[in-house]
Amino acid sequence: MGYAEYFNLEREPFSNAPNDKFYFNSDQHNQALLRLMYSVDSDKGLAVLVGGVGTGKTTLARRMLDNLSVDKYESSLLVMIHSGITPEWLLSRIALQLGVKKPDNDPLKILKQLYERLLQIHSEGRKAVVLIDEAQMLQSRELMEEFRGLLNLEIPGKKLLNVVFFGLSELEQTMSLDAPLAQRVAVKYTLKPLSVETTHSYIAHRLKVAGSEVVPFVDPAIDKIHKYAGGVPRLINTIADNAMLETFLRHDQIVSEEIVDSVAVDLGLSKPEVKHAAESVDEVPAAATPTAEELEEDNQADLEAIDSLLDGFQEG
Repeated sequence: MGYAEYFNLEREPFSNAPNDKFYFNSDQHNQALLRLMYSVDSDKGLAVLVGGVGTGKTTLARRMLDNLSVDKYESSLLVMIHSGITPEWLLSRIALQLGVKKPDNDPLKILKQLYERLLQIHSEGRKAVVLIDEAQMLQSRELMEEFRGLLNLEIPGKKLLNVVFFGLSELEQTMSLDAPLAQRVAVKYTLKPLSVETTHSYIAHRLKVAGSEVVPFVDPAIDKIHKYAGGVPRLINTIADNAMLETFLRHDQIVSEEIVDSVAVDLGLSKPEVKHAAESVDEVPAAATPTAEELEEDNQADLEAIDSLLDGFQEG
């Protein structure tokens, strides 16, 4: 038996694997999606979403892709898994994703093929959209220039291609490699960590989707989860998942604050408390500091003793 069955859940609620059923439409994620969709629907050309690790950028990219219905959009999502890609590979992949049947090996011919395909998409009353996840991996000026060239594919009064970058904050530095491209950003939004209140709602939402009728976390435990996770959804999932597992292993019914503390230590998110045993030490009175007069008398006595000793040697 796993903890999902123990808590009468249909599935584990805090898996970090992508799952559209668990999408949490927080206020900021909703605002981000509205702005990105506005950029596409208004043919702005280039939009950018940045955020820290685990803040939900990939989740939002997939959500946006789902919102781009095939009757209105020709869309694709490309995930940049390493920084070694070439402009030629990128151009060929985008052309293929947007419906170019057999991209040529010559970049100039691929651009011509892509332009003709974009005109076709436009004639169908649809919009071409390319979503780039992990865009901070595009770490060369040549790649940035390639995107600038793609955004130049247009007809009078209308851009034929919309591009949306999703990436870490380093993306801004990457885009600075090509200043003209950076200046073309029409819409930009930054995802921030969740607040304490939103973290409570987030955990309750995921538990409900998983089939739970109650929230088996006491409020202080969720407050601690937010503290250790820094409001980052991915870490919230990891801590909550481990906390529910620990509660199951202890045969408890409620996830307590103490369990969250213990899990945070195990995950390296908190240092264990070091308790020092109280020791009983007999007090030893401090020695009194001698006065100047007492020191003088002691020194005089020492000198007299030395003189007496020397006299004894001389008599001998």
